[in-house]
This record gives sequence, C-alpha cells and structure tokens, in this order.
Amino acid sequence: MNASTLAGQYIAMWNEADAGARAAILEQIWSADGVFVDPTFEVNGRDGLSKTVETAHQMFPGYAFSLTGEVTEHHNRIRWTWHLAADGQEPVAGGTDVVTLDGSGQISEVIGFLDFAPAH
Repeated sequence: MNASTLAGQYIAMWNEADAGARAAILEQIWSADGVFVDPTFEVNGRDGLSKTVETAHQMFPGYAFSLTGEVTEHHNRIRWTWHLAADGQEPVAGGTDVVTLDGSGQISEVIGFLDFAPAH
C-alpha cells in the first residue's frame, strides 16, 4: 500500500463512527501493539486507539478530519498534516503526524503534533 493510500485510510478510520467498521480499518492498517501519542492522548493497541477516536467524536460531534498538503515518506516513516472541521467551516484543530511502519507495512507508531487546537 502506498503512503497516500495509507494516510487516507488512517484519516477515514478517525472519521468512522461505527466501531465495527473502524475496527476493520484498524485491522488492515494498524499493528496489534501500535502506539499513538499526541499532547492529549497516549494509547496502545487497536482497542486503545478506537476508544480515543470515540472520545474525539464525543468532543467534536459533526466534525471530520481531512488531510492537508502532501503526504511524504522515507524509509519506514510517513508524515502528513491534517485539519479537523465541520462541513463548510474553518478548521478548529490541525496538526502533523509522524508515522512509523512495521515490517509488514502496518502503522506501529504515530507521534502527533498539534499546530492549533481548542483549549480543553
């Protein structure tokens, strides 16, 4: 899977409200012991990340994540930027994720940096 496709699936997973559909995406793209770290959350595994996504949906109902800019890669690393916005509105949050892939091409780690976000 190429880096842009993987990034698109990752963002789709963040936007997926159905836990079963989200789990199916995670099974494809996320290693079983993958780690997600940003200034707000630090979680391990697919279930931990899925619960973090549920929390984001509760905090920002009606908002969706989208990729912005170019997805870049080298070696087993990928970088992309994203925004969180309601349809037709200015984004309320945005950031950059630095991703590490394991030997099978699944995401083993995401380190997220927030460029801007609401206080909470």
